[in-house]
Amino acid sequence: MDFLWVDFMGKPTWMWLFFIAIVLFLLVLDLGVLHKNSKEIGMAESFAFSAFYITLGVLFGGWIWWQSGPQAGVEYLTGFVIEKSLAMDNIFVIAMIFGYFAIPRAYQHRVLLFGILGVIILRGIMIAMGAAIVESYHWVLYFFAAFLVFTGVKMLFSSDSQYDVASNPILKIVRRYFPVTDKLEGDHFVVRKLDEKTGKLKTYITPLLLALIMVEFVDLVFAVDSIPAIFAITTDPYIVYTSNIFAILGLRALYFALSAMIERFVYLKYALAVVLVFIGSKIFVADMLDIAKIPPLLSLTITLGILATGIFGSLWATRNQVKKVDAE
Repeated sequence: MDFLWVDFMGKPTWMWLFFIAIVLFLLVLDLGVLHKNSKEIGMAESFAFSAFYITLGVLFGGWIWWQSGPQAGVEYLTGFVIEKSLAMDNIFVIAMIFGYFAIPRAYQHRVLLFGILGVIILRGIMIAMGAAIVESYHWVLYFFAAFLVFTGVKMLFSSDSQYDVASNPILKIVRRYFPVTDKLEGDHFVVRKLDEKTGKLKTYITPLLLALIMVEFVDLVFAVDSIPAIFAITTDPYIVYTSNIFAILGLRALYFALSAMIERFVYLKYALAVVLVFIGSKIFVADMLDIAKIPPLLSLTITLGILATGIFGSLWATRNQVKKVDAE
């Protein structure tokens, strides 16, 4: 059993196996027990599961605090909060994708769950590559920081235009080279049907699989922001990966909880933009003031304050929308 204490990317192997075991247990519980059959998830169930995953993510941060010290624990929680917040922005685009393909709510959970499986693998590859690059070329952190500041400033002044699903190049390529059914085939991603021209059985992909492909593509795009943001907080691959995955694991529940009230988060985009600018500028500010690093607890406090202002400010500004709905 000596291999359990072998160092792997800065942490003993058993710590990685412990995390993977938790993730696998949650996925099996979700896919094989709680949501074995496709069904529509209600608001109450959605909020309950979202609270469960958030609590679990915070508890894991407490375990890291106990195992690796206060600084590691606060860095994990900061990464968790930032990734969770950026995932909220991701929800807006996912809602547009489901709307474009007319995916019923009963099948949306299936798409999101399989999307999470892909994210766990893809994020792992991206983070491993990022950690290797940062270890060999530390100056890359300044590139990450500058990119975050640029992205945040761009987000602040960008328009609230809708995401154009139809013009996505990945979607065009898939439709060009693969046969696609005209409508959904239940909760199947792939079906075998008779080809009207040849009279032979042929494999078709369904709009449900197209939606899954688009969700995976969108996550890769969002990862370009979120992964550098966490590397700007810590270069520990274990903290970067675990905070990313725990935040994303609750994305499905968070989606169903918030998709019905997306239009109320009018200031969230601006809060996220300020957070990206703050996280990116920390590295430059630390060098200018000739300090090793801005304290992680201070970073977490400021990040939470910015996000809370954006969220509660949005809910307050749009409170009349709820009154109008109730009146109707």
